[in-house]
Amino acid sequence: MSGDRPEMTYEQAREELVDVVRKLEAGGTSLEESLALWERGEELAGTCQRWLDGARERLAKAQAAHEEKPN
Repeated sequence: MSGDRPEMTYEQAREELVDVVRKLEAGGTSLEESLALWERGEELAGTCQRWLDGARERLAKAQAAHEEKPN
């Protein structure tokens, strides 16, 4: 991973996270498999959150720059 940018896109992480949740909700996995899915889900949720935090920061900066411009 380079800098603060996650290695996968937000959309990729979200899609995989949805798949992980479906598998956990469906059941039928061993305890070990469920734990591995849960851990992967936590990683993916963190990736999504980093993307959202970065987007929020970029929007705040853009808004501040726009507000600083004279009319």
